[in-house]
Amino acid sequence: MSVRSIAGIRRDAQFSPNQVGNDEAIFSAVAQWLAEAGHEVHLYAESEFLVNQLRGERCIFTMLRSKPALAKLQEWERQGGCAINSGFGIENCMRERMTSLLTAHHISYPPSLICQTADGVPENLLAAKFEPCWVKRADAHAVHREDVAFAGTESELAALLERCASRGISRVVINKHTERDLLKFYGVSGSDFFYWFYPQVNGHSKFGWEAVNGAPRGIPFEEEALRHLCHRAASVLQVQVYGGDCIVATDGQIYLIDLNDWPSFAPCRQEAAVAIGQLIQKSLAND
Repeated sequence: MSVRSIAGIRRDAQFSPNQVGNDEAIFSAVAQWLAEAGHEVHLYAESEFLVNQLRGERCIFTMLRSKPALAKLQEWERQGGCAINSGFGIENCMRERMTSLLTAHHISYPPSLICQTADGVPENLLAAKFEPCWVKRADAHAVHREDVAFAGTESELAALLERCASRGISRVVINKHTERDLLKFYGVSGSDFFYWFYPQVNGHSKFGWEAVNGAPRGIPFEEEALRHLCHRAASVLQVQVYGGDCIVATDGQIYLIDLNDWPSFAPCRQEAAVAIGQLIQKSLAND
């Protein structure tokens, strides 16, 4: 394969809450793999990408998340550039878009509502005699612990909606709480790479909300069904490098509760870096 130049755009630290080191580590590992494979790799900070022109690269691998950077990346793609992940896929992982897309494609996802924080507790929740739920910022990726919160009672939900409104968050997604075993997963499209684990077992946590579900019981489930669900959801959202969270209910049913573009891959970084590097190299060959 001929040498091709590739741009790598780092994620700004504000979008790596409690994961700055891990996010930088997977980004650097992919850049190193590509360089060792003989490619010319030019690295940019997210802020540099916003104000500078690229140096003729036709492929970008990126962890960026700011809305201005996303807009620029999407315009670059419209002009024929190849990006992993695509700016359109990154945008699809924002909570409201994700919820609408997964629901429309009948992905196994908890019952959800999208509502205005100024309207208070939705009447259809009250009519259903309210069950525990999660309140999640609709318009962006979570960067603060308060962007995702658990409400165990109706009064807690009302207080959370009021708090979101006071922070300038006008819309939220409300997910019905799904009980039992929480697991995390990582995947790379077009490869055999797929990894899952129980975050409670090894202390892996971003905001500490994993404690709500408690220690896993090891409920049996079909691993191939998990892999298929996650791959299909990533395809719907148009992301190729992804990770997220699932719940295994007491009957073994699997529910996807979150999917993120390019997570840290902390427990499986080296294997993931190879799979991601090969994906980028394959995209270059097809360009």
